[in-house]
Amino acid sequence: MTPLLLADIEKALRSSWGADTCTPECRSQWTPANPARDQCGVTALVLNDLLGGELVRGEVRVDGVRTDFHWWNRLGEGVEIDLTREQFGPEEIVTGGTVIPRPPEIKRLREEYELLRARVLEKLVGSAAA
Repeated sequence: MTPLLLADIEKALRSSWGADTCTPECRSQWTPANPARDQCGVTALVLNDLLGGELVRGEVRVDGVRTDFHWWNRLGEGVEIDLTREQFGPEEIVTGGTVIPRPPEIKRLREEYELLRARVLEKLVGSAAA
């Protein structure tokens, strides 16, 4: 069995995103031209499943006003992985970065998280068997 690399995990995540895995309120605005848009929460959870570490939440600000939250991961030694940072336009600034304990049960975005997780695991199992 070939060990998985972060590049394998990133490829599996990126190729698993779709309108059906993004935040439902934003689904009508999701496009393949910006596939990372509104995928940060579920992506951070799946990456946390695979690599452990901490979940980090920052604020998205436009003209100094918070418009949303953004999620990413922090691994050991303070290494941060943010696979969805490119979703933001130049007017959207991510600030802060607070560690948020993983909830014991996923309630919000549960269906999207489970769908993304299943797709990613299927791709990773396929790539490990190759």
